[in-house]
Amino acid sequence: MNYKIMMRMWSWILIIEIGLMVPSFIIAIATRDQMAVIGFVGAMVIAAAIAFVFFAGSNRCRMNFYAKEGMIVTAFAWILLSIIGALPFYLSGRIPGFVNSLFEIVSGFTTTGASVVSDVEALGKGLLFWRSFSHWIGGMGVLVFFLAIIPSAHKGEGYSLHLLRAESPGPSVNKMVPRMRDTATVLYRIYVILTAINILLLLLARMKPFDAFCIAFGTAGTGGFSVLNSGCAEYTPLAQWITTVFMLLFGINFSVYYMIAHRRFREVAKGEEFRLYALIVLGSIVFITANLIRFGADGSMGKTLRDASFQVASIITTTGYSTVDFNLWPDFSKAILAVLMFVGACAGSTGGGIKVSRILILMKSARRNLHNVFHPEEIRTVRIDGERVSEKTIQHVQAYLALYVFILIISFLLISLDPKEFSMTTNFTAVMATFNNIGPGFDAVGPMANFAAYGSFSKLIMCVDMLLGRLEIYPILTMFAYSTYKKA
Repeated sequence: MNYKIMMRMWSWILIIEIGLMVPSFIIAIATRDQMAVIGFVGAMVIAAAIAFVFFAGSNRCRMNFYAKEGMIVTAFAWILLSIIGALPFYLSGRIPGFVNSLFEIVSGFTTTGASVVSDVEALGKGLLFWRSFSHWIGGMGVLVFFLAIIPSAHKGEGYSLHLLRAESPGPSVNKMVPRMRDTATVLYRIYVILTAINILLLLLARMKPFDAFCIAFGTAGTGGFSVLNSGCAEYTPLAQWITTVFMLLFGINFSVYYMIAHRRFREVAKGEEFRLYALIVLGSIVFITANLIRFGADGSMGKTLRDASFQVASIITTTGYSTVDFNLWPDFSKAILAVLMFVGACAGSTGGGIKVSRILILMKSARRNLHNVFHPEEIRTVRIDGERVSEKTIQHVQAYLALYVFILIISFLLISLDPKEFSMTTNFTAVMATFNNIGPGFDAVGPMANFAAYGSFSKLIMCVDMLLGRLEIYPILTMFAYSTYKKA
């Protein structure tokens, strides 16, 4: 195990986090928020001290780096980022208790959007900006950002590949361009351009500049932290439609945008994951709209369609914004949203959930297995976009699903031990909302409520769930597995 190169990377990542805190720190100074300034200064000083220790301990590090190190670097980096990122909330005193502060920032970095804050507007603009900016940082991934900007990254294409694969969502990560560092740069370029367009359109829709930046950060990272206590309900219909469209755009595999930029339209058109994603979205909007109208929706046809579209986009992309209290919707509409919580967005997007690509592989694999029951001698392969899916990939997806269900069940049982004794619906959807990086659940953790009432133990369990969901389970499990550190 090459601990020195891992420590060197952690030192760089902490330095990056300090730099990423600067805009929020400047806003806190500009708004004369002394407590927030104290929080940011304390966090940056502590981060700098830890970075110095890591850097000093990594002198003369060797560059050899393997998949195991990639998993550990990624998992511990996210834990470290979360601990340091929680300090501005905790040291400023705006969020009481370190566990609450940790929950809030883990929810931010993992783009979950679940909150323990009842009055978000009371946080102050500096902390609100940091809270929303954490979505944007975590959406594409800080290690992808590391690969895109650190000059030394080109010396080790091997660790570039391992880091990108450990942090990126989906069954696999392929190179868009020959070098992985260039792939990371391409991903961030697409990410920045889409975010900038989103901000511009929100400004044109008469949204306040501060709100436009924060909402766009949450949309890009498919997060969900709002800067208003009312969520997104107060924004204009045009702003809500813009947010709906961009939530769906950020739920698409980023390789689609790369292919569009290079005029590979045929490849985009034949993409089965994209077609299934679009079909699920459109079908869900139609069924929910019809169901709401049938049961006497409160508002015009246009508003009903807008609310249904917004919530479908918000849930399937695991963004978590809300314009209405969907807790009050008919059971059929809520059931559709619950299913979308599991499905999630596309692989290679900033969304969470199981991912449409995995659903597609599981469906095709099940169809093949059913066919083999009646035709055992026939050999059939699973194909996606005309390309054969390896048996190793299918096994990996099946193993992921088994782990997914196991973690969901264990987390649900542990959360159910909370002394507050919430309803089964509340506990189960709280786990779903955090593990799938969605944000709101149903009942007592619905879109108009929060997670503050849970005890510290339950919040820590949900913090682990958020990290497991964002990093696709394996990096966190690898870091805590005894076999990882056992010498061969």
